This record gives sequence, C-alpha cells and structure tokens, in this order.
Amino acid sequence: MQKLTRAPAETSDGAENLTDLLGQVSKNSTSQIDDLVGDFGRLREKLRTDGERIQREIEEYKRLSEMVMQLTKSISESVEKVRSSADGPKRDQALALPSPRDDLESSRSSWSVAD
Repeated sequence: MQKLTRAPAETSDGAENLTDLLGQVSKNSTSQIDDLVGDFGRLREKLRTDGERIQREIEEYKRLSEMVMQLTKSISESVEKVRSSADGPKRDQALALPSPRDDLESSRSSWSVAD
C-alpha cells in the first residue's frame, strides 16, 4: 500500500488559492450587497418624496373641492333668488288681476242708470 502525501509547498499553495478565491467571492458578494443597500436607500427616499407630493396633491384637491362646493352653493342660491324674483311679480300680477266675475260686476255697475 502506498501512502500519498502532498508536498508542503503544494498544500500551502492550495490553501492560498482557496483563500484568494473565497476573498474574491466575498468581495463580490459584499459589493453586490452594498449596491443593493444603496438602491434600497434611493428607493426609500423616492417613496418618501413621492408620498409627500401625493399628500400635498390630496390637500390641494380637498381645498379645490371645498371651493367648488362653496361656489356651487352660491350659484344655486343666486339662481333661486333670480327665480323667486322673476316668479314673484308674475304671482303678484296674477293675484292682482281681476277675475272674470269681478269684470262682470264692474261692467254692470258702470251700466246702471242713476236714479
């Protein structure tokens, strides 16, 4: 039976190669992780600024919506006033007009002969 042994120089070269290989893999992985952390930081900042912008836009929409509601109410009230002022004289005139019976009575009295 033969026993295989490596020469000490080969063993130390293999260990150095393995150490170098692990160092490169570790360095690449660390670099990729650092890149991802940076990307996540930028995304977080974008989400924060977008959230603030959306909040401002919602507040602006709310303010404009309230203004539209106030204007709509004001217009509605104005239209109602115009309608009632336009309908008012017509109703008053209709109430002030003599009825046909009143016309008949007044015409009879004007035809009556004085005694």
